[in-house]
This record gives sequence, C-alpha cells and structure tokens, in this order.
Amino acid sequence: MIAVFRKELADHLVSKRFFILFILVLLAAIFATYVATQTIRGAVSPTTEFVFLKIFTTSSEALPSFLFFLSLFIPIISIALGFDAINSERNSGNLSRLLSQPIYRDSVINGKFLAGLAILSIIIVSVIAIIAGLGLRIVGVPPGSEEVLRLIVFALVSIIYGAFWMALAVLFSVLFKSATTSMLASIGLWLFLFLFMSVIAGAIAGAWVPIDENSSVALIAEHYEISGAIGRISPATLYGEATSALLTPELGSFNPALMTISVLTGRMLTPLPFNQSLLLVWPQVVGMIALAAICFAVSYIRFMREEIRAI
Repeated sequence: MIAVFRKELADHLVSKRFFILFILVLLAAIFATYVATQTIRGAVSPTTEFVFLKIFTTSSEALPSFLFFLSLFIPIISIALGFDAINSERNSGNLSRLLSQPIYRDSVINGKFLAGLAILSIIIVSVIAIIAGLGLRIVGVPPGSEEVLRLIVFALVSIIYGAFWMALAVLFSVLFKSATTSMLASIGLWLFLFLFMSVIAGAIAGAWVPIDENSSVALIAEHYEISGAIGRISPATLYGEATSALLTPELGSFNPALMTISVLTGRMLTPLPFNQSLLLVWPQVVGMIALAAICFAVSYIRFMREEIRAI
C-alpha cells in the first residue's frame, strides 16, 4: 500500500490538475479575505472578541466569506481527485497488470484513496495558513491560543468533509466503467445536496408546519427544527453547522428558537469556550465521518469482489 500511495502522491503533485485546483482556491480565498479584512476594519472595536476568526466568516455584498468558498471548492477538489481513481486504470489495462504483481487488491484502493486525501489535506492546510498569514498582515491583530485551536479543528473538519466527497467519487469510479459517467454522477449528486436539499427541506417544513409573519416563536421554532432535521441529510449542511460553530463562538446553539430570538433582538449569545464548541459540533463531525466510512466501505467491498480481466 505504501508503494501505491507514494506513486499516486507523486503523480498528483506533478499533475496540472493539482496546480489548477490549488490556484483557483487560493485566488478565490484571497479575494474573499481581502473583502473581509476591509469590512472588519470598520466594524470592530477594542472590545470585540475573536477578531482573527472573523477573517474567515465575514462577507460583503460583493463577495461571500472565505468559509463559503471553501465549502464550495472542497467537493470540487475531492471529486476531481477521485472520480477516475479506479476506472481509468481499468480502462487503460493497467489495473490487471498491476494486480498480476505481488500486490494485494485492497492495497490499490487504499493507497489511491489515502494519496488523494493527502493531496486534499495539503491544499486545505496550505490555503488556511496562507489566508491566516495574509489576514494577520492586513488586520494586525494576532490570534489567541483558543483561536489557533479553533483553526486547527476547522482544518480537520474540512478534511473530513472532503474525505466524504472523495469516498463518494471513488465509489462511482468503482461502479461505473466510464470516467465521464463517474464525474457527472458525482457532480450531479453534489449539486443536488448543495443547492437543492435546503430548498426541499424548506418546502417539506412549510407544508408540514406553515408559518407567516403572525406565527408564534414556538411555531417558527418547530418549522425550523423540521427543516434542519431534513437538511442534515446533506453533508454540506453538517459541514456548514460545524464550521460556523467553530469559527463563530457566539453561536452557542443550533436550536432554531434561540437563533431566531438572537436574530430578532440583534444580540448574540455569550461566546462558548473551546471545549463547549467541540461538544456542540461533535454530532455533525461524527455524521460526516459515518457518511465517508459508508461510501468507502461500499466501494471497498465492490472493488474486492469484482472480476478484473486483462484487456
């Protein structure tokens, strides 16, 4: 497995795909961070807490936040690294020749998945470090120890989120013989979960518990509880909730009633300490890990049982 991992890692690092993806994410992140820092300069005061974290969450009318760009590009990077992991080797005939060597079959899929995950981790950690350094240079406010811990956990959660999409892309790579079909299936499912799942959740909640401007807070809370429960089927929702709680310590709960009251009154909750934020996001992180494990387990079992013939 180590030999397959090193070979795949070397191929990814020297490929044009890796440089194009990295440059795209970096440019989008730099623009979002520049807008965020300009907005922060006029909005913060000497008593503002967690100023450094606001670099990653502040948006403007011109551009969304860095967090939004990262949640958008992580699935694209993961799919690009995994959609042809198996079927390209199968179609070229390299897979049968590779397995004719003294290499276990599971070493192939494990090595390819781990190599793609390593490249994804390099991109995420590098971009977050570059943006943190750029923000430190522009804002001039160094991060505290708790902010550094939150950024580290944020990077880990982002890698877990990318692991799900990579596992899904590898699964489609095993299921479909054509790399084009695998890519279209992965992108189609991503678009459905990222764009349409929240709309479907809102429509179902609206039909089940309709609300209007005269509805009570309890009814509004029930409506958003149903919408949130359905929306959490999507890993994009789980990732958004987890990263928002990590980078916004004032977000002390996912309870729709408390969030609605805080928005209506214009007052945020008391910032949570780091360990309490971890407890808050732990269910979302476990959900993403479970989804990634299920996708990879299905692809692993299918790959181990399929018949591979020489072309």
